[in-house]
Amino acid sequence: MRGSDGYEEARRAAVWNGLVPNRFPDLIVQAESVEDVVAAVRDTKPDGYRIGVRSGGHSWTASYLRDVGLLLDVSRIDHCAVDTERMVAVVGPGKVGSVLAAELDKQGLFFPAGHCEGLCVGGYLLQGGYGWNSRVVGPACESVIGIDVVTADGEQLYCDSENNADLYWAARGSGPGFFAVVTGFHLQLHPRPPVCGSCLYIYPIELADEVFTWARSISPQIDDSVELQIITSRNLPALGLDHPSMVVASPAFAESEEAAAEALAILGTCPVVDQAIIKVPYATTDLAGWYGAIMSNYPSGHRYAADNMWTSASAEELLPGIHQIVETMPAPPSHFLMFNWSPSAAREDLFYGLEDEINLALYSVWEDPADDERCSDWPRSNMAAMAHLSSGVGLADENLGRRPAKFATEENMARFDRVRAEYDPDGRFHSWMGRVS
Repeated sequence: MRGSDGYEEARRAAVWNGLVPNRFPDLIVQAESVEDVVAAVRDTKPDGYRIGVRSGGHSWTASYLRDVGLLLDVSRIDHCAVDTERMVAVVGPGKVGSVLAAELDKQGLFFPAGHCEGLCVGGYLLQGGYGWNSRVVGPACESVIGIDVVTADGEQLYCDSENNADLYWAARGSGPGFFAVVTGFHLQLHPRPPVCGSCLYIYPIELADEVFTWARSISPQIDDSVELQIITSRNLPALGLDHPSMVVASPAFAESEEAAAEALAILGTCPVVDQAIIKVPYATTDLAGWYGAIMSNYPSGHRYAADNMWTSASAEELLPGIHQIVETMPAPPSHFLMFNWSPSAAREDLFYGLEDEINLALYSVWEDPADDERCSDWPRSNMAAMAHLSSGVGLADENLGRRPAKFATEENMARFDRVRAEYDPDGRFHSWMGRVS
């Protein structure tokens, strides 16, 4: 309870971000089992407690941490059972995705876990799940074939396409707006791709116009096995670079080294490739190596703010905003990420569905509380300035409390509200911190 010994420690421990919001639930329950979840939901109902649910705490905005009500921490519910014959896993919301990926890898299996270490699957799967090889296998929520939930009344339900189908539909992609507690995810697994290859090109920022124009023009031609990622930062101390740079580093999942190298070859066609500071057209790698590289951008103990946008705008339209992003960028490891995507009109059986050709994401990272105001607004202000080019935002890097934006189709939002009215008529579960209907 708020005011009791250990409360503030538990409140702060619930947030991975070093920038802990000044929001204070009345009660924090650290559930050890499904029975604990049922008890917490039922016992707080007479008092009208609203509920926020936390799995791994990696939400940039800590959207689960709200004033008053109940914070239900399910990170300790981390069971995992893998059926290799059926290629199905049942995991708890507190299971760490990078650990799951490593365990599956040893068994010749694969699941599109998130790109960062430490992400628990609960929040990741609910918000959609842009993960490894997702351009091929789809967002991770598409591989969720069933869920175990506790409803607003404390009732335990199993949901899939044939049982409680509306609740199953709503769970896949609604993120922090979901109105039940998921205590288990039933996952369709995939064969592990035999090869993970990569390339690495680093360009000085003076070539931004050429690099981004080229990258935007080739995006539709890139094989789905390749994730085009361009990371821009003020310098790269880990590589001995003290100059603003653009890093083109892309994994490719393939059946052979030859196929991976062939798929990545297009990333060597930049017209200014001869001016690259570093040029590695192909190298064999693995998920462990990629996790290590990515986590250098997200050190623990730091303060974070993020924002993003989906877009199909041309490079000519995007470049003024990109220049402003670069000119105002805080010190590293703050960075700007652009990645390509493969939108699909076939995602009709799940809430997730707002996506576009390109995603732009900004991550402000700093340590000194004195820099909070300046650094925390860099992602929001730049994305707001480019909002006229945006088709919406992805919930993985949402900043809805400070910049409400569209994150789902109007049709899906209308259906979602109808389903919520059926399963959570009293609004016990907190919804998104902002929305544009």
